This record gives sequence, structure tokens and C-alpha cells, in this order.
Amino acid sequence: MALSISAVVLLAIIVFLLVKKAGLKGGHALVCVLLGFYLASSSIAPTISKLTTNVAGMIGGIKF
Repeated sequence: MALSISAVVLLAIIVFLLVKKAGLKGGHALVCVLLGFYLASSSIAPTISKLTTNVAGMIGGIKF
């Protein structure tokens, strides 16, 4: 059984849990979101995209 979930959804769930359980303040989460938007429009965005795609591929290739 393969489970496919968007990285955005996964990260949103993690941030939500950090705000609720680990004491992450809403302002800190907002700064992280803004950093993500600025990184997405920067010249390093293609490198980050390739890195996350490769890591996801490696994780997907693990046989249990």
C-alpha cells in the first residue's frame, strides 16, 4: 500500500502540532511561512526542490 501526501500538507500538520504541543508561538510559525515564500522566489529554490525530490525518492525506495 502506497501513501502519497503532499509535502505542504505534511509540513502544515507538523507546524500545527508544534504550535499546539511544543509551545511554538504563532509569530514564529508566521516567520517560518514567510521564509518559505522568500526561499521559493530566490535563486536557491531549484536546488531545494531537487534536494527534496531526491530525498523523497530515497525514502520511497526503502523496502520494508
